[in-house]
Amino acid sequence: MMDWLRRAPGEEPAVCVGGREVPLAIRRHARARRLTMRLAPDGSEVRITMPRWGRTEDALVFARARLEWLERQIAAVPQAQTPRPGGVVHYRGVGLAIDWNAAHPRSPRLTGASLRIGGPAENLPRRLQRWLQGEAQRLLEDDLAFYCARAGHVPPALRLSRAHRRWGSCSDRRTIRVNWRLVQAPDFVRRSVVAHEVAHMTHFDHSPAFHALLAGLFEGEVHAADAWLKAHGRTLYASFG
Repeated sequence: MMDWLRRAPGEEPAVCVGGREVPLAIRRHARARRLTMRLAPDGSEVRITMPRWGRTEDALVFARARLEWLERQIAAVPQAQTPRPGGVVHYRGVGLAIDWNAAHPRSPRLTGASLRIGGPAENLPRRLQRWLQGEAQRLLEDDLAFYCARAGHVPPALRLSRAHRRWGSCSDRRTIRVNWRLVQAPDFVRRSVVAHEVAHMTHFDHSPAFHALLAGLFEGEVHAADAWLKAHGRTLYASFG
């Protein structure tokens, strides 16, 4: 059973699921035509998007009607798995064994199906994250240059995102932000997100023209990449929340 909690005036309501309080984030959007609900990839909050004219009470009623779905979604959030010596770190869709030894070089080095790394064990997760972010920057810059050339755009600045709400964003033609955690996913998934944002440099919407352009830019199947993120996207937050 879930109980709705009201916080102090001006703060957002929250839900109690399994004894844990989860914030309920209600967002009004100019283009929204109906109410939608989803759970943040890391399970940190429940997000409801609604039309601008919607009432907060409408969102609460909407969520109450979907309690069983919400409970299943929260139960499916992967448990945090801090990287450790002998464990696994995911890189480009492959699980690499963490070959740690204090005598190894501090900088990670790919050796076949393992990642060799030395240095202090206590800050291993932080150093692995920095390595993954560096790899993400390198790969995403190549992806961005590739799709901008196809679309006839000058590549904008690329910024790594740490967002828990979206995989990528393009608010203007000067900067594209992409979630660095995508470096853990298969290449076609990461590249589909970049192609999506490059398509937004031409069409700032999700119109038929946008989808037609995206289909022409991306060399793979967009629906397959979307399906992968829907099925596995939350796992990208398990090791590096």
